[in-house]
Amino acid sequence: MISQTVVIKNASGLHARPAVNFVSTAKQFKSNVRVHSGTHTVNGKSIVAVLSAGITPNSEIRLEIDGEDEAAAMQTILEAIESGLGE
Repeated sequence: MISQTVVIKNASGLHARPAVNFVSTAKQFKSNVRVHSGTHTVNGKSIVAVLSAGITPNSEIRLEIDGEDEAAAMQTILEAIESGLGE
């Protein structure tokens, strides 16, 4: 298992299009992806779960990825976050 803390800089946080792009990116991998935000821990491959976490702009989240392709998943997800998740 690997984990990384990152700040969500999108103007709308992880809502609508950025959340869909986050989940789509996470689903490319076999590894489990969990997102920790405040008191919420959600499945990073579930759009409903990610939206329910209420991740707002400039929120710090911790990604926790566990599985056979965890390193590639972490790198790709972090790159997607840095690029703005389509926003």
